[in-house]
Order: sequence, then C-alpha cells, then structure tokens
Amino acid sequence: MKNQVFSWVAAVLLAAVLADPVAGEQIEDPSWPDGDAVLEKVDANAASRNKVIKASMIIHGRRGTRTLSSRGWIEGTQRSFTEFLAPARERGTKMLKLENQLWTFIPSTDRTIKISGHLLRQAVMGSDLSYEDLMEDPQLSALYQAETTGVDTLLERPCWILDLASEGRDIAYSTRRIWVDQERAVILREERFAKSGTLLKTTEVREIREVDGRWIAHHVVFRDILKEGGGTEFVLEEIEFDVDIPPHLFSKASLRK
Repeated sequence: MKNQVFSWVAAVLLAAVLADPVAGEQIEDPSWPDGDAVLEKVDANAASRNKVIKASMIIHGRRGTRTLSSRGWIEGTQRSFTEFLAPARERGTKMLKLENQLWTFIPSTDRTIKISGHLLRQAVMGSDLSYEDLMEDPQLSALYQAETTGVDTLLERPCWILDLASEGRDIAYSTRRIWVDQERAVILREERFAKSGTLLKTTEVREIREVDGRWIAHHVVFRDILKEGGGTEFVLEEIEFDVDIPPHLFSKASLRK
C-alpha cells in the first residue's frame, strides 16, 4: 500500500513538473523553429544602413534619479557617434566608436580619452550599461549560436525562449537567454550571464512600436544585478532609418566640435 501511495504521489509531481515551465525544464517540441533562424530574423528586423536616434536615459541610482538626453548617429555595426544634450553638467560629452575602438570627450576637462582595457567595464554616466555594452556588435547572430528552449508570453505576445552560446569567443557575456516575439522578431526580455553562469544583467522591454515596417523597443529597463539602485530606463524618443549622415561625423575631430 505504501508503495502504491508513493507511486501515485510521484506520478502527480512528475505531471506537475511537465505541465509547469517554471517548475522544471520545458520538453523540447519538434515544431519549435531553429534557434539560429529565429536569431537571424531578430537581426534582420533591427538591421539598417544607418540610423539617427534621440533618446532619454533615466538612471535610478542609489542616491536618486537623474535623466540624460542624447542624440546618436549609427552606421552599420562598426561606427557610431553620440552626443549628450542634457542636463547642463553632461551637455557636450561625446562618444565615438570606430570598429573595436572607443573614445569619449569630456568638455569640463577638455580631454579626449580612449576607453580600453578595464575601463570598458565601467558604467556609462553612472548607468547600468557599461562601455563594453556599447562596444558590442549588435548583430547577435555574428556572436552566438542559438537554441530554442521554450515558449512564454510577454506583453501579451507569444515568445520563443532562446539560449545563446558564444562558442568560446572572448566577449562580455558568455551566454544569454532571450525572449523573442514569435511574430515580430523583437526581443522582449533578456538575461546576460558570465562564463561561471552568474547572472550579470537583465533587460525588460515595456513598450514596442512599429517604425517604417520594423518593430522597435521604445521603452527598456536595464538592470545590473551586481549594482545597487533601481535600474536604468532607456526611452527612445525619435528614430530615423537610412538617412544621410556626413562621413566626417565619424572622426576623432568631431569630438571637439
């Protein structure tokens, strides 16, 4: 009788685990799409010849909240130029990325500094993003192999859960887990991990909008798990795709203009 009771309890527990994706690993469904193919769709949705954006960054730090405004010019995956517009203390601060190199100009000291080595791990303007985050190639399919490992619902949208592995590349995050809108191919949530498996950062999309036939995250919350504070909100105010950008903007001389 005891054995029968034990078998019945074990069967109930097993059924609960299989039915509840939170309680245990989801069983792979052969109808799930190839992870690499889903990741390529994510990149295709975000890809453009270039883009110009205006955005606000709301930093909820340990000592309070502050808001920064910036405008950025981005060409492909290799070149970008960012200028901070507000507040007054940060106005005129600029950052330039050329392939795998990054410089920042600070008007208060009238200095241009190359960001490299350990400096890349420092927070940008006290936010939850590091310079290393800014340097990363936005084309995830160029950095990771992906496997579809589950399904979920976020923002009332059905999502694929993808586990990304870096194949031993020397990059900031060895593995990631992303939640991708099944229809719109936009990431709605992300977890970034160290080689040890420690969770380092998360992103949570709170709003998406369609712009020129693309689905874009307009309000995102970044959190550095190892940092005190309430995270950093990124709010996209304006975005233009495939516009003319003067080539001279992507030069070190532009940092001082």
